Amino acid sequence: MLDLIIKNGTCFIDGDLSKYDIGVKNGKITHIEDLKNEQSTNTLDANGKIVFPGLMDTQVHFREPGSVDAEDLYTGSRAAIMGGITSVFEMPNTNPPTTNFEEFQKKINIGKRMYCNHAFYFGATVENYEILEKLKNLEGCCGIKLFAGSSTGNLLVEKEEDIEKVFKYASKVVAVHSEDEEKLKLRKKLIEGGNV
Repeated sequence: MLDLIIKNGTCFIDGDLSKYDIGVKNGKITHIEDLKNEQSTNTLDANGKIVFPGLMDTQVHFREPGSVDAEDLYTGSRAAIMGGITSVFEMPNTNPPTTNFEEFQKKINIGKRMYCNHAFYFGATVENYEILEKLKNLEGCCGIKLFAGSSTGNLLVEKEEDIEKVFKYASKVVAVHSEDEEKLKLRKKLIEGGNV
């Protein structure tokens, strides 16, 4: 007997949208086929709906701590779930930025209120590159975020020698905002009012 059958849903499989039943046992999908002869303890009718697996968003800005008037970990994760996003990687450009173990642990603690699966980026700076090699087994850390263009706080790492230090010491994947800060400053004068 299955724990759950999702009946009559439209699924995107092998390049086609087609109706399938989905069977779940012990939290895992075990069947994707016509399940009219199967029994389950729970059945959902998904007729007229598209059924897809939970998705991941690997770059979210929930702004906690700092600008919680815009978003926070609680409301951002609720919105993610409502949109079918079951896992998020949250950015370090908060206030204060997530660039040391103390701030990272604070984020882990407030992340306990989140609705979805989550992990946090550790922010690279020109000052903290040596501790980046200690992140390899840091629970809840999905990677290192490097901002080569201006961002919140002290997260700008624009000089090539500093960027190289981040990569040299990195013990996790480095995700890069790869703007050219010098060009950004030069082109700032081209911004039109109301068009930012």
